[in-house]
Amino acid sequence: MFSDDLIQPWLERLRAELGELELFDCHTHIGSNDPDGFACEAHELLAALALAGSRAAVFPMHEPDGYPPANDVVIEHAQRSDGRLTAFCRLDPNDGPLAELERCLAAGARGIKLHTRAEPVELAGDELRDCFELADERNLPVLVHAGRGIPALGRQALEVCARHPGLRLILAHAGISDLAWIWREAPDHPNLFFDTSWWAPSDLLALLALVPPGQVLLGSDAPYGTPMFGAVMTLRYALQAGLSPDQARSIAGAQMERLVSGAEPVDAGPAPGPGALRLDPLLDRVHTFLLVAIGRMLGGGDAGEEPRSLARLACDVPDDSPWAEVCHSILALLDDLDRLAPKEPVTGRFYPGVQLVILAAAVARTPDVALPGTSGRSR
Repeated sequence: MFSDDLIQPWLERLRAELGELELFDCHTHIGSNDPDGFACEAHELLAALALAGSRAAVFPMHEPDGYPPANDVVIEHAQRSDGRLTAFCRLDPNDGPLAELERCLAAGARGIKLHTRAEPVELAGDELRDCFELADERNLPVLVHAGRGIPALGRQALEVCARHPGLRLILAHAGISDLAWIWREAPDHPNLFFDTSWWAPSDLLALLALVPPGQVLLGSDAPYGTPMFGAVMTLRYALQAGLSPDQARSIAGAQMERLVSGAEPVDAGPAPGPGALRLDPLLDRVHTFLLVAIGRMLGGGDAGEEPRSLARLACDVPDDSPWAEVCHSILALLDDLDRLAPKEPVTGRFYPGVQLVILAAAVARTPDVALPGTSGRSR
C-alpha cells in the first residue's frame, strides 16, 4: 500500500528521542484465505519486522475452513524465525478449542488469539472456560478482538480477569468497544491489557492518557498496518500524553517480552491523565479535515481529495507560527501521498497510502513530539 521507507525517518527520530528501543509488536497475522481480501505471507511480515527492528506475536488470519492447519503454519514459521516471531494459536470457540490449544502449546505456541467478530462468543461463557483455566495455570497472554463490529465485551473481560488472575487478557484495537468506561477499571485488574492496533488519534490519546502504561502494548494489526507504522503512531501518542521514555519503552516491547515469557508484568506507574493533552484550534482544523479524508479513503476508491485540499489550506500558517514545523511536516506527508497516487482507478478496500494521511493526522495531534529533521521537541 505504501513503502515503509517513507515512515522510517519518523521511527528513527523517535529512537533518537527514547534511546535504546526494543520493539515487540503484539498483534500481527499471516494467511491468504481471509474473506476480506487481505493476505500476508510469512516472508512479507518478516521483512517488515526486520525493517522496523521489531519482534512480533503472530497468529492466523481468518480461516473459514478451520484453524489447525493455519496454526501449524504459524508455529512452523515462528520456529524458523530466529526469535523474530512468537506463535499464538487462533481458536474457534465452537470447534474443540481446548484440544486445539493443548496441541498448539505442545508444538510451541506461546499465547491465544480470539476474534469475537469472526467467531462470536461470550467471553465469560462455557465455551472457553477450560481454555482460560489452562491459560491461568500457564500465565498465557490471550489477545481478543475488541474493535469495530462487535457488541461491548468489557464486563465479561473483567469477569474473566478476576476469575483467572494468571491469564493476561489483551483487548485489541485500544479496547474501543468499551474504552468509554473500562479505563477506570484497569488499575484494579493488573492482568488486563490493551493493544494500540488502531488508527484514530482521539482513541489512542485517550488510551495512553487514561490507562496505566504497564497495561498498554504496541500492536500494528499487520498486514492492515505495518510494524513500523504502528510503532511510530504509538510512540508519538505516548510522548504527547506525557509518558516518560521508560514508560514508552515498556509499551514498545518490554512488557510484551515479559508476557510471552510467562514472567510477571511490571508496574510502569499510573496513567498520566489528560492534563498533557491540549487542543490548539488551528491544528484541530487540520486534524478535522484529515479525519474526513481518512474516512473516505478507508472506503477504498475515494482519494479524499477535497478534504485533503482543505487540510493543506489549514496548514498555510506563517513561518513565525509556533506550528510552522508541524504544518510543514504534514504537508510533506501529503506530498508523498500525491507522488504515490495510482494511475488507474482504485477498487481495493483501502485507498493506497491512507497510512500517510493517518500519520499526518497524528502529527496534528502530537505537536509537542520531535519531528524528523529536528534536534528536539517540535516547539
